[in-house]
Amino acid sequence: MTSERRFYLTTPIYYVNDKPHIGHAYTSLAADVLARWKRMMGHQVHFLTGTDEHGQKVEKAAEARGMAPQDFTDQVSQAFRDLAVRMNYSNDDFIRTTEERHKLACAALWKRLEERGEIHLGHYEGWYAVRDEAFYGPDEITEKDGQKFAPTGAPVEWVREPSYFFRLSNWQEKLLEFYEANPDFIAPASRRNEVISFVKSGLTDLSISRTSFKWGVKVPGDEAHVMYVWLDALTNYITALGYPDESAANWSFWPADVHFVGKDILRFHAIYWPAFLMAAGLPTPRRVFAHGWWTNEGQKISKSLGNVIDPLALIEEFGLDPVRYFLLREVPFGSDGDFQRKALAARLNGELADALGNLANRTLSLIQRNCEGVLPEPAGTEAEADRAFLAETGLEIGADGTLALAAKVDALLNEQKFDAALSLVFASIREANGYITREQPWALKKTDLARMRVVLRRLHDALRAFATLLEPFMPESMAKLLDQLGVPAEARSVAALATALPGGIALPPPSPLFQKIQDLPA
Repeated sequence: MTSERRFYLTTPIYYVNDKPHIGHAYTSLAADVLARWKRMMGHQVHFLTGTDEHGQKVEKAAEARGMAPQDFTDQVSQAFRDLAVRMNYSNDDFIRTTEERHKLACAALWKRLEERGEIHLGHYEGWYAVRDEAFYGPDEITEKDGQKFAPTGAPVEWVREPSYFFRLSNWQEKLLEFYEANPDFIAPASRRNEVISFVKSGLTDLSISRTSFKWGVKVPGDEAHVMYVWLDALTNYITALGYPDESAANWSFWPADVHFVGKDILRFHAIYWPAFLMAAGLPTPRRVFAHGWWTNEGQKISKSLGNVIDPLALIEEFGLDPVRYFLLREVPFGSDGDFQRKALAARLNGELADALGNLANRTLSLIQRNCEGVLPEPAGTEAEADRAFLAETGLEIGADGTLALAAKVDALLNEQKFDAALSLVFASIREANGYITREQPWALKKTDLARMRVVLRRLHDALRAFATLLEPFMPESMAKLLDQLGVPAEARSVAALATALPGGIALPPPSPLFQKIQDLPA
């Protein structure tokens, strides 16, 4: 299961017109968990996040605050950096579209498209939503109280100005062929169907420059124009790998293995981005995964309702790892979900504190009291109860030398089924709690000391596996548990689970992993 293959994954670069919220935290969390898992599986990983800092919306937001656009973006971009640190993301790079390296990459991609005959000059006339930084066709526009709106609910305005165009219409059939040949390119499947339907309805050439504002990357050779913010933004994924220098050390990470995005920006990533790349003669990403949106206690989240969820406030209330766990456990990634504090507290108390935390505390306390705080020798599999326990929990070693449970988790995470992977591990944790209840090692001390040591060692091995598999989701808590289990740093990979720890390791006294919420939110 281990591989030296490089693995590249990205979040969208977040638009800096406002401070980070739960949606930003959610997307980056999924990327972080997969990045950590792949590293633990032996991959070389490059995990990218960052901020999208150009466009009319940013220019207007800066103006509203009486700030220069660069000063404004410096301030808001830092808030996203701070969130990454507070959420304990393991990103390898943080890119800003105002960086010089990015402007150079954008100019190089533009020139490459131009040289290949993919760009032409004309006039754009149509509906434009500043909030979405997107153009919409007449058939997509609705009207209410005299105001016209995009499908996203953003108000639109009629725009007419000189514009460079990308020959997107030439790529309609090639995109459909690409989707057919790469059925896993768009996930989940429901989103794939939406994109294919949109492309089949007909693609027109795409306006890729603006002249009505100045805050953007200048078009090479025509500085009256700035690049359309989405051509600028999407290029970040190759900027970070050294483009246009395809001999750069990190360029071998391209193409990306997965772009994580919100469902509202899937069109840009699944239609425009592969078309730009194919037109430039560059490889396309392997997958774009569009996740759903959160509501808050049943209500749509909006600033006007005052119910925007601040991830930093959640961490203060519940702790970092319980928040990380809940966000990926509560709903299937790709579906919409409803955020409820009561549900978070219930999972913290029932699954983290009771099921996992209590199992760890009971096991390690019994080893302290009954084994002089020293890890017993590896256990055999002579007892039928032990063979059944290993089979039911997936803790047996398969023919390929890999823990069966780890192989199943790996398969699920490769499909971005985070909730299913967590559910599988916690089903095994429940089996382990059943095993300790049935075997009663506290009673065995009086009747069968050797059997007591076997049971406790079996439980220790199980906890080591659980902590290793859960580390990408809850890195701080699981590192603490692995410390309490006496697992050395070099033995904390998935591959290392196939090798038993030697007996005789002195274990520190256990301490609680999770603090229960005593007063559940109403």
